[in-house]
Amino acid sequence: MSREARRTPAVRSGMRPNFKSASMGSRSRGRPKNERIDVEVVAAVLKGLRLRGYRGVTMEGVARQVKRARTSLYRRWPSKRHLVADAVVAELGAQPAPDTGSLRKDLKAAVGTLLNGFAGPLGKALPGLVADMAHDPVLARMIREKVLVARRRSIRAAFERGVARGESGRGFDIEILIDMLTGPFYFRALFGHLPATPAMVNTIVDYVLTVVRPRAVGAFSLQP
Repeated sequence: MSREARRTPAVRSGMRPNFKSASMGSRSRGRPKNERIDVEVVAAVLKGLRLRGYRGVTMEGVARQVKRARTSLYRRWPSKRHLVADAVVAELGAQPAPDTGSLRKDLKAAVGTLLNGFAGPLGKALPGLVADMAHDPVLARMIREKVLVARRRSIRAAFERGVARGESGRGFDIEILIDMLTGPFYFRALFGHLPATPAMVNTIVDYVLTVVRPRAVGAFSLQP
């Protein structure tokens, strides 16, 4: 029977995403999970993505860099794709929008994870990873399922809480709102034409709140 996935710190301090490895299960018997090794593995994967691209990242190379047996990695990550996807989750977090009691605070926390995540090694590795996803449908599907689906579910729940508290009107396309919140950070990380800044967090969140606040429903609602 699968054991509950444990929380693991990201490479940078202050972030504690849910590092849920797909390989946790019957094959994970043995010594308890070492959080320090997880941090080292994430750092090695992101460094490899940045320097050599997805094709240049190998289980053997990561094991060698963290000074562990390759078999110990395979016990927790059955493939390189799982390893890369979990490294991205570890940097960004799978639940970016905590329930703070305020829609604005929830959304600021969510986009703040992108600001922090892309400020580090992941931001430099992202363009190459996206390019590799275009040529590897299995990798692309895994990143979408393990990273995007979970994160968007968390932000969607924040909007639903906002509706229940009367902070947001109804009838909006939440998927478009999520794209409005997160898209600018991905865009700047991919193209590098402008840096992502802390001021962007407040600006983008405030723009979105202007759209969804109850008094704006008549002007912006997508329903007839």
